[in-house]
Amino acid sequence: MDTNETITPVTPEIKPPKKEEKFGILDFGKSLIFSIVFVVLFTTFVAKPIRVNGSSMYPTLVDKELGFSNVFTLKTFGIQRFDVVIVYVDQLQEYLVKRVVALPGETVEYHDETLYIDYEPVEENFFDESYVAQIKQQTGMDFTQSFGPYTLKEGEVWLLGDNRPYSSDSRRFGPFTIDKIVSKDAYILFPLDKIRIITK
Repeated sequence: MDTNETITPVTPEIKPPKKEEKFGILDFGKSLIFSIVFVVLFTTFVAKPIRVNGSSMYPTLVDKELGFSNVFTLKTFGIQRFDVVIVYVDQLQEYLVKRVVALPGETVEYHDETLYIDYEPVEENFFDESYVAQIKQQTGMDFTQSFGPYTLKEGEVWLLGDNRPYSSDSRRFGPFTIDKIVSKDAYILFPLDKIRIITK
């Protein structure tokens, strides 16, 4: 009687990969491409995320605040005086947030703490007067130093920061061309207790 044990080799069953396994990487790639395209289209045509750096727009905007700025509104309605805008500055190779004070073809100047457009005084009602008075008392100087007159060409605007003594703007860089403005208005979402919309 044969007592030797025999072993029959067994070929392991190879199951075809499940559909979700087979296409997992492909699906991830598609999702990634879709997400990139969505972000590019959204930031090009709808809104741009913003993070406030510095104090040039204080107290209108505060350092480290987060939110977004509206591309669609800029493309739809264009630029008006005192709009808050995001502009690309070639000299710095970065974006800044400023306020439009003069439009194409206008003559802008500032003296005796008054803005003049085409030699007519224009009120700037967006200022926090208590902050302006505080800075003037601390520095012993005008809140906005006199400049101009400058006459803007077609397609040029004059931009200033709200915190005039601490802002690098058209007084340093000269007029900005409208094509360098990428969005307007500011929708602040963080900190949560500071949520607000800033237009003019």
